[in-house]
Amino acid sequence: MTSPVVIIGTGLAGYNLAREFRKLDTQTQLLLITADDGRSYSKPMLSTGFAKQKDADGLCMAEPGAMAEQLNAEIRTHTRISGIDPGHKRLWIGEEAVEYRDLVLAVGAQTVQVPIEGDGGEQVFPINDLEDYARFRAAASGKQRVLILGAGLIGCEFANDLSLGGFQVDVVAPCEQVMPTLLHPAAAAAVQAGLEGLGVRFHLGPVLARLEKVGQGLEAHLSDGCVIACDLVVSAIGLRPRTDLAAAAGLRTNRGISVDRQLRTSHANIFALGDCAEVDGINLLYVMPLMSCARALAQTLAGKPTTVAYGPMPVTVKTPACPLVVSPPPQGHEGTWQLEGQGSDLKVLCFDADGKLLGYALTGSAVMDKLALNRQLPAVMA
Repeated sequence: MTSPVVIIGTGLAGYNLAREFRKLDTQTQLLLITADDGRSYSKPMLSTGFAKQKDADGLCMAEPGAMAEQLNAEIRTHTRISGIDPGHKRLWIGEEAVEYRDLVLAVGAQTVQVPIEGDGGEQVFPINDLEDYARFRAAASGKQRVLILGAGLIGCEFANDLSLGGFQVDVVAPCEQVMPTLLHPAAAAAVQAGLEGLGVRFHLGPVLARLEKVGQGLEAHLSDGCVIACDLVVSAIGLRPRTDLAAAAGLRTNRGISVDRQLRTSHANIFALGDCAEVDGINLLYVMPLMSCARALAQTLAGKPTTVAYGPMPVTVKTPACPLVVSPPPQGHEGTWQLEGQGSDLKVLCFDADGKLLGYALTGSAVMDKLALNRQLPAVMA
């Protein structure tokens, strides 16, 4: 009997790959293994749940049993892999050996955590999956004041969502602007102003030095001496690709699990995609590249080796207080920025020396120009 194709992870990457594979191959045994409960949901929706008044069950699109039936697959939930043996094409779950024909790592990224002084640490919540979201919603019930650590894309999305959900929101981050690695300062100022219009208060520059319990709530002591009263803390200070399992198996890793353009790791029968994968040196933690990878890898697993290509990969940020679409210039490309518009409606364009468009940030009503601009963008990975 042939060994199954095994996918580790049932997030967007794992489930989308399984769907694409089943379009091409309905017969090969398929086994999905996940450390969580295996429910199908869209991770980007985690930062829209409060505005939509949806709990974790409301964000769930399908239970694992329904997914197993839909995919003609076995799905093992709450199961942790203890090791991979690439030489013998098997993995270990405790003492149990599971053989595979091909193995796919779709294990995502984990939240970056920093130690926090004081006795309020158990009130700090990362929100990186559906179970995290459920824990946070339960803790937030009846509360009013949320402090968000981090002013990147995720921090700003949660600031918008929690404000619309009726919370008083403070954002603390050691940077000069929101989304510093993603946005031109003018676009960042427009987004910040939009969020401030909802009542979000920004404390940019200091870090959280100490978190203390005070009565029923918390006091957040910042490094600049400011003290913020809050009830809960959301940690949104960044994501790091999960590489531990791959590294322990002797696979090549860098920022993510190193794979070539066919999503193959340094071992022939092991692949990786999604947030954990670094494809030909590029690690993009967004949905569009993940979908491109799922389609290409499904072809490869079905017997037709296929190279992935990334066209333009604009990112739509869920900050309705100031709509934002951004397409950063490709790695290694320097350009000149040009600013058009005013107020919250900005078109910030980056051109190379020959006048070709390299990237953009569009805010407010300027987001309507994205389709026309996308046609002028270079491919991220041709």
